[in-house]
Amino acid sequence: MSNAVLEAASPGHGIAERLRAGSLLPYLGPGLAELAAAPVPTTHEELAAYLGARVALPRRARGNCWAAAQYIETHRHRRTLDGLMNDAYAPPVVPTILHRALAKAAPPLIVDTWYDGAMRAALSGQVDWGEVQGTARAGVGEQRWYRTWNAAGAECPVAEAETWRTLLYKPHGTAAPGRNVLVADSDYVEVMTEIDIQTPLPDEVKRRRAGGGFLFLGCRFNDQMLRSYARQIMKRSGGGHFALIGGMVLTRNERRFLDEQDVETLDMDLLELTRVLGGMGK
Repeated sequence: MSNAVLEAASPGHGIAERLRAGSLLPYLGPGLAELAAAPVPTTHEELAAYLGARVALPRRARGNCWAAAQYIETHRHRRTLDGLMNDAYAPPVVPTILHRALAKAAPPLIVDTWYDGAMRAALSGQVDWGEVQGTARAGVGEQRWYRTWNAAGAECPVAEAETWRTLLYKPHGTAAPGRNVLVADSDYVEVMTEIDIQTPLPDEVKRRRAGGGFLFLGCRFNDQMLRSYARQIMKRSGGGHFALIGGMVLTRNERRFLDEQDVETLDMDLLELTRVLGGMGK
């Protein structure tokens, strides 16, 4: 690791300092589940393969988790899709040292874009936190974009989020609690038509992001939908963003996205950051 990167990531300066101060907000991708050697699909490609192994898919839907999920919803019913997603992500994922370090830092906002529950498990030892999940509106049968759960796993009014020290935001949902997931193409149709005007984002997420920039960990932006979500969540944030890209071969679109959003890339992988921040989780 270069001296510049070590200085930026040092627990006494830069990233670690900003995490403690709440001016750097973790934005987690499926790479953290992969780091945990999780017994669940840990990439979009693995999720597509998981769905394809359980339902025969036409060629056009193979290898794409969103298209695969849409085919299952259309031809096998939404209950089948929800059941498969619940089965895929029901196995508990043990939090890594990195998860626990982030939980102990207790930033105002943690965005977790994968379906596993490791970050929630890491936060379970903390106080004054809760979770807001994006939800498929057709799934709950009413006109709302998200649902709110307290630290005990009970659904609660969204107004309670104003009192939490840390808000865990799962924009694509999660298997538990609540079995809310956005995964089929149809789940994103209404979201994408309104996300530019920020309607699907909880007000408390908008408020908390204004105080800092984002630290992208284990994230890929090799799909337009993933870039659109990140762009809208970052909108009107405090700025000063970082992305760990150690070991990644970025596509041209990913590099363009990071440049456009003024995200500073660090040639460091999650294991290196875990070693640097490990003391925060003890």
